[in-house]
Order: sequence, then C-alpha cells, then structure tokens
Amino acid sequence: MSANQQPSGPDLAAGISRADLADGEMITGHVGKKAVLLAKSGGEFHAIGAKCTHYGGPLGEGLIVGDTVRCPWHHACFSLRSGEALAAPALDSVSCWRVEVEDDRVFVRERAPAPESPACPAHSPASVVIVGGGAAGEAAAEMLRREGYAGPVTILSEDTSPPCDRPVLSKDYLAGKAKASWVPLRGEGFYREQDIELRLGTSVAAIEPAASRVKLANGETLEYGALLLATGAEPVRLPIPGADLAHVHYLRSLADSDAIIAAIEAGARRAVVIGASFIGLEAAASLISRGLEVQVVTPEKRPLERVMGEILGDFIRELHESKGVSFHFEERATAITTDEIELAGGRRLEADLVIVGIGVRPRTALAEAAGLEVENGVVVNDTLQTSVPGIYAAGDIACWRDPLSGERVRIEHWTVAQRQGQRAARNILGAGDTRAAVPYFWSQHYTTNINYVGHAAQWDSIETDGDLDAPDFTARFIAGGHTLAVATIFRDQESLEAEAEMEARIR
Repeated sequence: MSANQQPSGPDLAAGISRADLADGEMITGHVGKKAVLLAKSGGEFHAIGAKCTHYGGPLGEGLIVGDTVRCPWHHACFSLRSGEALAAPALDSVSCWRVEVEDDRVFVRERAPAPESPACPAHSPASVVIVGGGAAGEAAAEMLRREGYAGPVTILSEDTSPPCDRPVLSKDYLAGKAKASWVPLRGEGFYREQDIELRLGTSVAAIEPAASRVKLANGETLEYGALLLATGAEPVRLPIPGADLAHVHYLRSLADSDAIIAAIEAGARRAVVIGASFIGLEAAASLISRGLEVQVVTPEKRPLERVMGEILGDFIRELHESKGVSFHFEERATAITTDEIELAGGRRLEADLVIVGIGVRPRTALAEAAGLEVENGVVVNDTLQTSVPGIYAAGDIACWRDPLSGERVRIEHWTVAQRQGQRAARNILGAGDTRAAVPYFWSQHYTTNINYVGHAAQWDSIETDGDLDAPDFTARFIAGGHTLAVATIFRDQESLEAEAEMEARIR
C-alpha cells in the first residue's frame, strides 16, 4: 500500500462489535496500513490478509466455504485459520492475524508468526523427477517442498524460459499491458532457495520404468524414486502450403508471445487469426488493442459454440465485431503467402502477421513408448497415478474420470493443471488424496471476463439468466437433470457458489 493510499474499512485493531459479523460473513478493514479480512465461520473469528496473492483480488468480495475463503476473480482458495493457499491459482499464502474477543467486541491484534515447518510426509521417495516445466510441473515442485519433502526435486523443461504465468501470454502481455517481469511465476532465486533443480532447455528422450530412470536427449540418465509426467500439450500445426513462413506464429510459450510482439514492433499491421479458439480470440483482442487490423478465419458457424453454446457464442462474436474484428465463418485457409491468406471459398485476405490457434494435442509420446496406458491422454486413477506404479501424470496430458459426469476427460485449463500438480505431489508423498477439483477457467475478451466452472462436453439444454447487453449473465449447462457446468459474466459470487455446489456433489 503506497504512502498516499489510505486504508479502507474499519480499524480492526480498535475492534468491532460482535453483532456486526454474523456467521458466514466477513468484513475488510485494516490494522495500521495493512488490509485485513475478518471473517466468522463456525462461530469462530479469523483474520487474514485481504488480498489474493494471485492477482490481488479482494477476498472480502469472495465466498466463505467452511473454514476457507475463495477469491472472486480466479477462484483461489485460502484457509481462514492459517492463511495457507489451499488451491491454485494462488501459490503463496496470505498473512494470518491473531484475533481476541473481549465481551461484545472483536479485536485483530498482531500478525501471527509463520507456521512451523511441516512434519515429514507419510512417504518420501528417494527423489522426484518432474518432466515438464509448465503449470502442473511447477505447482507440483512447490507443493513437495510445502509438504515437507526434503529429497531431491528436479524439473526437466524443454522450454528455455522459467515457468511462467501462461494465461497472461495471450492476454495482457501480448496486449502490452503487462510487464515482462510479471510473466515468470517465480524470481530467479526462488528455485535455488527451495532447493529445486530447474533444468531448462532439457529434452527427455525416454522413460525406463523398469530401471526407474529417465534418459535425456544428451545421453545422460537420471534415476527417480517417483516420476511426474507434466509434458502438457503442443499446438496443432496447420497442414497447408506456406504454414512454415516466418510471419506465421503459434502461441504457447513466452518465446512465442515475444515473437509476435517483435513482429508488431517491426511494422506488422494486418493480422489474420486462423481458428476462433480461446487463445485465438484472446490474441485477436490483444492485437486490436495494439491498433492492428484483425480478421478471424474459422470453420465454425460462431465462435466457441462447442464450449459455450449458441447464445454466448453470438455474444462473443458481437463483442469482438464491436471492437473491429472481422470474422470469416465456415471458412478454411488453404494456403499462405508472404502477404496473403487464401481461403477455400476463393477469397484472399491481406496479412503480414498470422496467428494459428486451431487447438492442441497432448504430448504423450514418452508415455506411450514407456508402455503406459494412453487413451486421449495418459490414463490416471483417482490419485493421478498412471498404469505404472510410481509414475504420475497431471495437467493437459492426464485423462481422468470426472466425478460429476462419470466420463473420462482431459481438460486443457491452467488452473486444472496447477491443482492436479499439487494433488499429484501430495499423493507422491502418500497423502492418498482422491478428491478431484472442480474444473475452472477464465477467458478475457477486452474488459469482459467469462468464468466457467465444471465441464460439459455435451448438454441437453442451457438455462440462461440475466442480460448480455449489461452484461450480467449466467448460463447453466444441463445434462441428465444435473448441472455440469456454469458460465458467468460479471457474476463472481454466483460462479463461486456454483463451484462450491459442485464440490459438495463430488463429496
């Protein structure tokens, strides 16, 4: 908090009346210049830091569930008792404050000391090797240390950049609204301080389960006590003439986003996005904000219809068109030249920058070659262990049974990958955690965010409520009489409540 910014809300050090806070309620105030959240749950009062450690979301506008509070922005979860970050996307805890109740008043006193180091885990493998430096791999490494594991932890990442905040790459970073320093998840010294060996630019050539080791592309071998596969997904390549030209880009890594930004700074002004995927449309919005002319080519009748349905698909189309995006629906690119895109219908679009976003496929080659069961990804059980004991999988490559639909699914969402990485780490240490988290993601289109909880590959009906012109809207995806997913716009509380209701159904 800057020196010129005054703390808001009541002075919690001076106390508030017990009657001011009913059970299940919370209030944001301050102790000195520190913003503090005071909450009452189960008859007890708790005080923790008031801002989410992910993007600084106001926890006081979130939702209390049991002895936890959920962030309204991106559904991070914190313990009201300790401030611990219990669920991604937040990885850091918030501060915890001591509370005293005297007569009819509640006082927040000094900040509580940091919790003691965790006890030794139930199971400690000789070492843990993580293949993949994305969301799942990074979150798993951090959780291993948080849970008290003291053995060697190694992340093997093909990327030459440290683990980064991937969602921002197609959003604020590409739009020029986020600094490069914001992109890495951790600072340079973090992995050294946590004794996590991060090996960048490192390719794994093979997994040898019988010998409990991995073979690197440079011929080196590395033994493991437990192995986590978090190799993620790779973009589907466009199989047409000219797709390998220098001005054709995919968007998966920091290097990809930097290459697009470099093309814009070099003078690119006419962009064509091939594919109306989430990545494609977020990239389109970012390019519009930089002043480019943007056209989108897609074989679909409307954007994101397969995920969001007709009503939201039409809303997204109209939103982008209102900002200047031109769509070419039910069309396919057949060839790319240095300055044009040729479409199947015969039209030619001028383009000095092309971004391809036609989907991704799981990187399962290592798992298949090692004899692991693979079917639409690496098949895992309720603990995220693969068909080979001691080898786990998480993130975009994991195929798991969704307890809400009963179907085996593979979900390519950032928060899902982080939470699976955390759960895999706990299970590597013997936790036996079989509770699948409810899938969640958010998609940003200009100043409009769409929150989506659950997973509905198909549905019988979509129940809607609200006004898209406001916008203030909810869409519920119904199958077999049950709500499988809920999409909301500017209804953060309802999104959190839907997530909590699905969690209760899972339990």
